[in-house]
Amino acid sequence: MDFGDDRGSTRDTPPGHGAGDAAAGRIPLAVVVVDRTGLVSHWSSGARRLFGAGREDAVGRPAADLLPVSGALPEEAHDAAMPDAYTRYDGPGPDLEASLDGHTGYATAGRARLAAHGDPEGGERLDVLWWAYPLVGPGPSRLLVLAADAGRLRDERGYDDETAERISPGFARHTELPASDELERRLPEILPNMGPGLSSRIVAQVLELGYPVLEFSQSERVPVTPYWGVPRRPGRRRAEPVVPQQRSASVLVPAGAEEDLEYAAVRERLEFLNEVSSRIGSSLDLGETIREVTSAAVPRFADFAGTHLRAAVLAGEGFPDGPPDASTVMFRVWVEHNDEPGRWDDTVPVGEAFAFPEHTPFYKCMVTGEPVLIPRVTEELSERISGEFEKRDLRPLIGGRSLLIVPLKARNVVLGFMVLMRRPDRPAFDDMDRTTGAELAARAGLVLDNARMYTYQENVADTLQDSMLPQVTPRMAGCDVATRYLPGTRLGRIGGDWFDTIKLPGSRTALVVGDVMGHGLNSAAMMGQLRTAVQTMAAMETPPAQLLRNLDDLARRLGDTYLATCLYAVYDPIRGELHLANAGHIPPVLVRAEDGSSELLDLPTGAPVGVGGVAFESVRVRVAPGDRLVLCTDGLVEVRGSDIGEGLAALCESAAHPAASMDDACDTIIRALNTHGGRKDDVALLMARLNGIPGDHVAEWRLDPDPREVARARRLVRAQLLAWGLPQAVETAELLVSEVVTNAVRHAGSEPVDLRVVRADALLFEVTDDEPALPAMLGAGPHDESGRGLRVVSRLAREWGATASGHRKTVWFEQAVGARG
Repeated sequence: MDFGDDRGSTRDTPPGHGAGDAAAGRIPLAVVVVDRTGLVSHWSSGARRLFGAGREDAVGRPAADLLPVSGALPEEAHDAAMPDAYTRYDGPGPDLEASLDGHTGYATAGRARLAAHGDPEGGERLDVLWWAYPLVGPGPSRLLVLAADAGRLRDERGYDDETAERISPGFARHTELPASDELERRLPEILPNMGPGLSSRIVAQVLELGYPVLEFSQSERVPVTPYWGVPRRPGRRRAEPVVPQQRSASVLVPAGAEEDLEYAAVRERLEFLNEVSSRIGSSLDLGETIREVTSAAVPRFADFAGTHLRAAVLAGEGFPDGPPDASTVMFRVWVEHNDEPGRWDDTVPVGEAFAFPEHTPFYKCMVTGEPVLIPRVTEELSERISGEFEKRDLRPLIGGRSLLIVPLKARNVVLGFMVLMRRPDRPAFDDMDRTTGAELAARAGLVLDNARMYTYQENVADTLQDSMLPQVTPRMAGCDVATRYLPGTRLGRIGGDWFDTIKLPGSRTALVVGDVMGHGLNSAAMMGQLRTAVQTMAAMETPPAQLLRNLDDLARRLGDTYLATCLYAVYDPIRGELHLANAGHIPPVLVRAEDGSSELLDLPTGAPVGVGGVAFESVRVRVAPGDRLVLCTDGLVEVRGSDIGEGLAALCESAAHPAASMDDACDTIIRALNTHGGRKDDVALLMARLNGIPGDHVAEWRLDPDPREVARARRLVRAQLLAWGLPQAVETAELLVSEVVTNAVRHAGSEPVDLRVVRADALLFEVTDDEPALPAMLGAGPHDESGRGLRVVSRLAREWGATASGHRKTVWFEQAVGARG
């Protein structure tokens, strides 16, 4: 019978078959799938021709209405319609009715005379052969029904009534009759809306329960398969398929055709390998490739397939070093089988890592790099293999099965291996299967190695990119910060976009965003150099415009082709002020807390750094507590074919959207602007909520350059901390302030010394004098009277540092609010 509904009914008659062999030809087969509610979910074109209803009229209707199984044929019509030998097939047959109603849990077959579509009460009846397969497992499908018009065997194949009387449906185990691979391949063609998962599950259950066959008698039967299987030459190790002998439907091989049959067997394997090659490697994702490779073998080539890979391959750590040995850790990365669900899960769980014991066929395969074939796993061998694995009883799973282990290699190095098994009721693996399995593994190994290399390159790119981006502290003095970075899709996800936050003296924070023109490793390398330069100059309190001029000089020294945009802003939370300079970058957005409005800040644009000879200007912008500053790179707002003004307008609108947190606000912007598929450029986004520092959290004093002022400084600090309710911090603060002020008044000139204390997340102390030389930490001996001050500060302070600006310097240190001496 032909599983292809639209391809004719008489094609592909086997060589040497004449009219008397008509049953060996093909007749159309109707295929129907019924869901768990009794409704039709699939209806083939063969079903339309046989039963008269189109697919659009059938899907979603009760199966019992489309396969009318109730009502008896009037006796006078019955007598006229068929001989007495057909009496037992009159009516629907209880098995078909029970199967449609879900009352049977086993495969059934029968013959029935059913009412034609549109004529449930009339005289036209169809002589139908049917097979019903209950479907188990996930999904809504419950029953597969196959049906054929028995009348065509009489009318088109030339059977007389005596021969036709003996035709009835039955089953044959799939080991007896070949063509399971063709059945699997053709089933999705019959049901065009059936996915590969459902079709594979249905095919596996059909093979398990038996092929549909036409029985001419108890000893004569014709398989209903998409094409006829052929017997092999005598002496082959693989079990011979049972080819039934029939008087009216012979499938004997014509004389002189054995060479063609041998060629057909080879061609069958080549077709399988070509099909596998087209199915695997559709993705460079290592996990997806592993699943494709494993699933390709089941159920056409094997009933079980398990893929094991070396840890280095799975982790994306590069190419494995040297051949595997007894200490090599293997991961079981995927298992595919057509046994009942869950049978293998506990004993061979996916994700398990272990070294395979010596004296096992698995170890032999991975060490030699050659396939290992065991036609049948004997009881002795299953016990020996199971005994090598602690707390595992593999015997019920592998006993009696045919075992083939094939290495997964690339560049002559074993990456892992695949375990293939067939159930005892299938033909054992033979030498040709060994060759086929080895070729399958060779192609799979190449695809896996490609995915491994891609994974490795991605890991390298991600590591490089992550190492160049800062670990931004979410809370700075007087501001909260949130960031997002989205790598582009070009050239290994490495780009030149960056952002940074830099802690500055005076509780100030530098906010930076930049974009190196171009992409790839060169851009990323330049980005790293520019970012380091910005951090260095910021720590030296270089003003924004001067910092960009210095950065421009550096970029030109790095090379003529190095260009980058950069926006540099310094936030002073005490003054409530932003000091900004721009080098060709898109302007930032300022969202006002007072009314929720947003605006693009109007800054002198400047030229990108690296152009040379361009002046940079800076501006100051007043901000209020709660205002938000949004800085980003052009990858977020620039879309090919659209005006950048549209993207900037969308940025302003999305930035002003209320959000519960800074992270939510960043996500809102990303969702609003990152809507174009296939984004190729990187995106760097930095948002700062400018909280400010209240005036009553800042205390400032001016001290005379006199050693006697050190005691006064201690008294002032003590009084201020007690006023803030921080008595636990007094003792340590007095000691540290005493050391720093002593150094200041000792080395200062004639100008006063400034002392400032700021209360934020920590206590910040700053001492400024008119000596521009930065202090150095000196080594002090046990009898030295000086040189210990900065060592004390370094030991007790949370952080400390010194900066110079003009002819003055500032030494600062931080102390945790709860610190105690």
